[in-house]
Amino acid sequence: MRRLDLDSLGSVEPALRPRVDPRSLGVGVVHLGIGAFHRAHQAVFTEDAVAAAGGDWGIAGVTQRSADVVEQLRPQGGLYSVLERGEAGTALRVVGSVRELLFAAREGERLRELLAAPSTRLVTLTVTEKGYRHDPASRRLRLADPEVAADLAGRAPGSVVGQLVRGLQARRAADAGPVTLLSCDNLPANGAVLAGLVADFCAALPSAEGEPLAEWITRSVRFPSSMVDRIVPATTPQDRTRAAELLGLDDRGVVVTEPFRQWVVEDDFAAGRPAWERAGAVLTADVAPYEAMKLRLLNGAHSTLAYLGALAGHEHVADAMRDPGLAEVASRLMAEDAVPTLAVPDGFDLRAYQQDLLDRFSNPALRHRTAQIAMDGSQKLPQRLLGTVADRLAAGARPRAACLGVAAWMRWVSAGRTDDGRPVHVDDPLAERLQQLTAGAQDPAAVVDALLGLEEVFGRELPADPVFRELVLDALTALSRGGVAEAVRELVG
Repeated sequence: MRRLDLDSLGSVEPALRPRVDPRSLGVGVVHLGIGAFHRAHQAVFTEDAVAAAGGDWGIAGVTQRSADVVEQLRPQGGLYSVLERGEAGTALRVVGSVRELLFAAREGERLRELLAAPSTRLVTLTVTEKGYRHDPASRRLRLADPEVAADLAGRAPGSVVGQLVRGLQARRAADAGPVTLLSCDNLPANGAVLAGLVADFCAALPSAEGEPLAEWITRSVRFPSSMVDRIVPATTPQDRTRAAELLGLDDRGVVVTEPFRQWVVEDDFAAGRPAWERAGAVLTADVAPYEAMKLRLLNGAHSTLAYLGALAGHEHVADAMRDPGLAEVASRLMAEDAVPTLAVPDGFDLRAYQQDLLDRFSNPALRHRTAQIAMDGSQKLPQRLLGTVADRLAAGARPRAACLGVAAWMRWVSAGRTDDGRPVHVDDPLAERLQQLTAGAQDPAAVVDALLGLEEVFGRELPADPVFRELVLDALTALSRGGVAEAVRELVG
């Protein structure tokens, strides 16, 4: 079958083609972390914004961990399709907003050129929580991280923060003007976090180098926060086959998602932006309430379902939601633990939002693997569950569902097997340390104490709270004794 590219695009049904002519777009955005999520979310918003209001906001997409995306999309001229799966059926569109692709490990000089180019006015990021190489509890850059340390020593930068700082350094030297750095990752106050990490890197440079750069960044760079929401599972061979049937072409870069999408962005930009509000995004002065709702309701419940579901042998989130007990855990976590901690924007229907989340989790057409969501838990727990736990404990409550989520993570990283005996693969930047900490733990209490010692994850105050330890230990004991079924039965009755 002929492959999707700029030359074959004319054979695609007009309703499925990009909403702007890809050849007409100049690059105005550099995006770090061009995985499936970005292509299903911000790249779609950006194309729709350009279609509505114009502008040279084409995207140069940078992949960090492997060249796979470059190899998929570069031969296709940056084109790819977005396959939406919902209970009402399947829809597809080709997106053309990605105009250049590069693999940072091999094309670092081109990345620096792009970051220093006057035409680049916006740098966006979806590098996952672990890509920031920071301690989630303190939100500070891990200066001892081997990649960060090597970048500070002067090698061609390999860490995201190192790439950004060296790019800003080149931009300052070229007098290329102001720029905005927009984090789109699941971190509370992600703009402030990114600004702090950039400042930490500058402060670790020799003062003659770092101080003037930091002063220029203060004057010339903005770090707005944002909240993103769209479920994007890994693409399967069956998804590629379905896209080919709809396109009549072979698309190696197809991404799969749900019909729902949401983007809330702090409207603080140094050098302009696409008209994202024309594409349905919310531009606001304060992202924090939306961010907290999404992290604590969607992400907190999603991670809890993932750990409990994977331990119970459910491959997909929708499978876990068919278990009435697990669905009840997700519902209680939202209503009893997370909701009391939230400041809700005026006019926002929080009850409807919770039901929408449960309906999205239950979407049988969206085969989101529990093991995929379970990745990198050490980097996700603080913002997804631990903030909720801390706030409820401070209010004198006993957040049992959220603590069950924490205990399920502990079981996942320490037991080495699911409830039915299948081996567990822990995909986490702290995987080796997690294994070392729990290798000699003979009972749930030892596991809890060992893992609560991870200060970069749990901080200092939460592990010292006896109610927190009691709740987590009770849940982990039930998980160890009778599996997910017993732990859920103890929570929901």
